[in-house]
Amino acid sequence: MELSELKIIDLKESILADNDADAEKLRKELADEKTVYINVMSSPGSGKTSTILRIVEQLKLSHKVGVLEADIDGDVDTKTMLSEGIPSIQLHTGGMCHLDADMSRQALREIGSQGLDIVILENVGNLVCPAEFDTGANINLVILSVPEGDDKPLKYPLMFSKADVVVVNKIDAMEAFDFNTERFKENVAKCTNAPVFFVSAATGEGIVKLGEWLHEQADALLA
Repeated sequence: MELSELKIIDLKESILADNDADAEKLRKELADEKTVYINVMSSPGSGKTSTILRIVEQLKLSHKVGVLEADIDGDVDTKTMLSEGIPSIQLHTGGMCHLDADMSRQALREIGSQGLDIVILENVGNLVCPAEFDTGANINLVILSVPEGDDKPLKYPLMFSKADVVVVNKIDAMEAFDFNTERFKENVAKCTNAPVFFVSAATGEGIVKLGEWLHEQADALLA
């Protein structure tokens, strides 16, 4: 084959397309086994782990729930889940800043998703890479904390455009920061029509309403 003409191959586009197809396949596999997969994304320090613990408190009243903890390294969050009696396994990404569909499939197999109604993935903490790779999840939940500011949807529009639900954590610290809830909702609306919940994982405020919404979504998917 002669290479006399310039030819450019967009490897990233090809990789994402292949992953999207695999993610759709994974969703069908999970539907067959009656398992709901929730992908939780946020920046580091937003309170993902503490919020997930609160969510599990609500969901485990009527569903069998497990948690996948994804990190570049470390196992602190998994130990936290296990100490609370929540089935959990640690996923080390080997330096990668996201999970994709095949990584999810491997993790779901290891945790035994066929015996669980709901599996929650705590994705690697950042607002960029995880948004680009479809994990095969049914629900993408994006968490932002009050100290991060109400302008984050404008700075990371791709992440918020992928959200099926947006959660603002640390509302107990609202008075200490210049965070305008109405402005935040307006900024979110520029990216997605997903519902927004304001919670405090520290005090439990707002968690029941979030849990009820997730419960309804899970029941609809399981049906």
